[in-house]
Amino acid sequence: MRYKRLGNSGLLVTELALGAMLFGGTESRDTPETDSIRMIHRYIDLGGNHIDTADVYTGGRSEEIVGKAIKGKRDGLVIASKVRFPTGAGKNDVGLSRYHIMRGVEDSLRRLDIETIDLYYMHAWDILTPIEESLRAFDDLVTAGKIRYVGVSNFKAWQVMKALGVSEAHGWARFVAGQYQYSLVMRGIEYEFLDLFEREGIGIIPWGALGGGFLSGKYRRGQRPEAGRISMMPDHTEEAWHRRDNERNWDIIDAVGKIADERGLNYAQVALAWVKAQPLVSSIILGARTVEQFEDNMKVAEIDLTPEEVAMLNEASALPDLYPYRMIEAYGRKI
Repeated sequence: MRYKRLGNSGLLVTELALGAMLFGGTESRDTPETDSIRMIHRYIDLGGNHIDTADVYTGGRSEEIVGKAIKGKRDGLVIASKVRFPTGAGKNDVGLSRYHIMRGVEDSLRRLDIETIDLYYMHAWDILTPIEESLRAFDDLVTAGKIRYVGVSNFKAWQVMKALGVSEAHGWARFVAGQYQYSLVMRGIEYEFLDLFEREGIGIIPWGALGGGFLSGKYRRGQRPEAGRISMMPDHTEEAWHRRDNERNWDIIDAVGKIADERGLNYAQVALAWVKAQPLVSSIILGARTVEQFEDNMKVAEIDLTPEEVAMLNEASALPDLYPYRMIEAYGRKI
């Protein structure tokens, strides 16, 4: 498996990361502990080094399972976790306050049974806490050796830039990774974040690279799913399905299917290979539910699309030409 540099840092991560969001949960779409541990061990055996979890995934069980599985295998791994969302009923058991961050990191370290979290994300913006307070807490954790690198997820572009400016002004640890939803059917981050991340040295860590299962090959025009991941989602309503049931999305499915048929691949592999081909992507989070899905997805490490195939998928999934981006493009200065 190939390695890529994580943003503008010296840390190298494998192109494919193992996402642990479903590990140890009790819902039908979750992955039992035994299978979760099998996936982690298999992932490490295949050369993967980047495992992604969070304090709120399956109520903390995900971190516990990751910790159990990497026992004796910690060397060389990049373990990522996150803080921000509610972890208890108390008023201070949520957010990016120094109080919650400091308690959160200690709880995550205990569940993971490790001394240092390699990559620690702010999981979402906190409107109540000054960003200076959050960034100072993260920098203190880096200094104390509790975390090594700092990441951001689910911030708006201006919020990321403000945080970077504050970090720069104080000499605090800067974001090196941005974890955002990114797929052929969800390319919205391209309007603002690609340019921002390229200029500021932040590597993209995409989640939802299969569009919530929509790009798995199970769905066809005019056929609302009664099985599969989408049908299990809490927002599986008529309105939610109509948001996915549009001509652009079906054109994407057709283009993915054409390449899959020509290459002898499945739809998921083609969709993941497109995300892997994006220049600013450091490591894709694979969130397989079953061992079989995991094995299929891991084959993407050996799959590279041709420039013509990437262009075909780009055309099928092109974003609307919105203001002010079309104006910026039209009147941009060129040498």
